[in-house]
Amino acid sequence: MIHLSQNLRLEQRLTPQQILLSTLLQLPLLHLEQKIKSELEQNPVLEEGLEEEDEAKIEQEQQDPDDDEIPEELKLIDENNKADDEYDREELETAQQETDIESLLNDEEAFEIRLPRDRNQEEYERPEISVKSLPEHLMEQLHILPLTEKEFAIGEFLIWNIRDDGYLDASVSLETVARNFEVDVETVEKVLKKIQHLDPTGVGSRDLRECLMVQLEEKGQTDSLAYIILRDHFEDFKNKRFQKILTELQIDRDTLQEAIDQIVKLNPKPGEGVFDARTNYIVPDFIVEKVGDEFIVSLNDWNIPPLRISNTYKKMLLNKSNIDKETKQYIRKKVESARWFINSIYQRKITMLKVMEAIVQKQREFFEKGPEYIKPLIMREIADMIGMDISTVSRVANGKYVQTDFGVFELKYFFNERIENEDGEEISTRRIKNRIKEIIEQEDHHKPLSDEKISAMLKKEGFPIARRTVAKYREQLGIPVARLRRSL
Repeated sequence: MIHLSQNLRLEQRLTPQQILLSTLLQLPLLHLEQKIKSELEQNPVLEEGLEEEDEAKIEQEQQDPDDDEIPEELKLIDENNKADDEYDREELETAQQETDIESLLNDEEAFEIRLPRDRNQEEYERPEISVKSLPEHLMEQLHILPLTEKEFAIGEFLIWNIRDDGYLDASVSLETVARNFEVDVETVEKVLKKIQHLDPTGVGSRDLRECLMVQLEEKGQTDSLAYIILRDHFEDFKNKRFQKILTELQIDRDTLQEAIDQIVKLNPKPGEGVFDARTNYIVPDFIVEKVGDEFIVSLNDWNIPPLRISNTYKKMLLNKSNIDKETKQYIRKKVESARWFINSIYQRKITMLKVMEAIVQKQREFFEKGPEYIKPLIMREIADMIGMDISTVSRVANGKYVQTDFGVFELKYFFNERIENEDGEEISTRRIKNRIKEIIEQEDHHKPLSDEKISAMLKKEGFPIARRTVAKYREQLGIPVARLRRSL
């Protein structure tokens, strides 16, 4: 019997203008400056400077009712225009982190491991450096995937929280992402899995084991000994307990060596060495100042030049007799592209200010009194407050910084989960993390406190935090375990 079924599926389809605005929103200040500079170099119609006073007159002159070739590109581009232009996304990112297979396996006494001496030779070869950033490279691929609108937004959020070495940032909780986007954790896991199988394979993994397993899955080698070792014996593999692996799997040394050789050829850092390096210094995108009883939010965009369409090229379009059709089409395309760019820069500014002003309103006590007064806040609250999609809030928050009276903070700092203390009062997880940091900074370095002792101290202060939660927050703060903090 033949069964017929219908599925209604809403997929993400963005216009070129929407893609451009999305790209510009994601760029922090320094990268926006680079993007504008690049656009000025590539588009001769776009130039720095304020619009001239007679621009409106020039545009009015071309509205000839007898002319059926009115250059539409000299008008503001409607949001629903379906033009084909694609825009390059140029942002400098990539980095180095500490996970490396060689450091895990280079133990001659435990087992003979034959590793390539030069990472640029033999089977393991790094691709040439790309001019795009890792997030941009992944976003281009995400647009092609058959995702629903919500799945696309989740994917975008995850991509912009991937570290420069290719791993998902440890501070990202899939449970929190699920709450933000009002979906179940399984949906977030499914989207993350799709990202992990993009190029470079393994990107977005949460740890080394997952990264290597994903690469073998992509190769269709889930039945291989290498995959079994990573799946079932990773701790033994990581700690070089090769004899134990030999015994439990009942294999000989040559067979194990072949599996290890296969693992060594995998890439432990999918994002490393492929994309341009991230700028290491921070320039705040926003400035928040208190004037009287009010907080004033401004963009730190004094170095962003005003942009306009060149009147020279506008007049060339009007002078139909002196230029050929091909040249005119080229100019039209460039004028249209410049209009989109100018409009998107303006929309970016409006959107950025809306999001930051909403954050200040929600976190007013922080801006008045300091970090210890930060409140629980999730991106969904800001999105609902300003009537925008959560993915827009995410784009604004990622990689942006704000200058306050208490220092420079990343916008993501203001978003955190909530827990209840013993009195039923909601407090932010960020406040708990700050307290853990303070406790460790004040501890006796000869007798550092264990996670269990820190948990007990927090409970006495009215914060019901379990030991494993302390360990999780400590790791997110980049603080080592007690035995590694001990001073001689």
